[in-house]
Amino acid sequence: MAERPYVVGLTGSIGMGKSETAKMFAKLGVPVYDADAAVHRLYEPGGAAVPAIAHEFPGCVTGGRVDRAALGKLVTADQDAFRKLEQIVHPLVAREQIRFLDAAAEAGAELVVLDIPLLFETGGEQRMDAVVVVSAPAEVQRARVLERPGMSAAKLDQILSRQMPDAEKRARAHYVVETGKGLDHAFTQVKDIVAALHERRQKGRG
Repeated sequence: MAERPYVVGLTGSIGMGKSETAKMFAKLGVPVYDADAAVHRLYEPGGAAVPAIAHEFPGCVTGGRVDRAALGKLVTADQDAFRKLEQIVHPLVAREQIRFLDAAAEAGAELVVLDIPLLFETGGEQRMDAVVVVSAPAEVQRARVLERPGMSAAKLDQILSRQMPDAEKRARAHYVVETGKGLDHAFTQVKDIVAALHERRQKGRG
């Protein structure tokens, strides 16, 4: 049986630069699982989440595909609806994650990164060998997010209210990547973290 890889959780609040940081790990040869991309696949025609969402949220599936804008508008305003959506999506995403880990183990990967936006909020850190948090100053974060199409200050505040404060995430992380000083600075940190993770893995297995 293939040896289980060392599992690293990558997380960070909206606008912190997590997606770019995930690309840096991938560039260094670390397999990366993207929870957001998994959700996109589940929402596409034939996706496993489509029937349940069509049943639970009438009007949010068009042409066999989940209308992310309509669904997002609905669950942002309704906490109960948000919880129902989580109950549909989270088990399906977990199943995709297991497939990814099995494939990585078969390929002989030593490290893998699970890019999970709400890692701490869902208790997922308990399943990780280490956690990396991506962070930036609050003013940088807000400026980045407010540049996104369809985003408003009120919507951002609503999203942030569902996310653990950045300071708490940083305090609970094994490693922090600061993205407020540009991509080159962040990439240097990621390279150092990957080296430290390999060392940590060896000690853990030793």
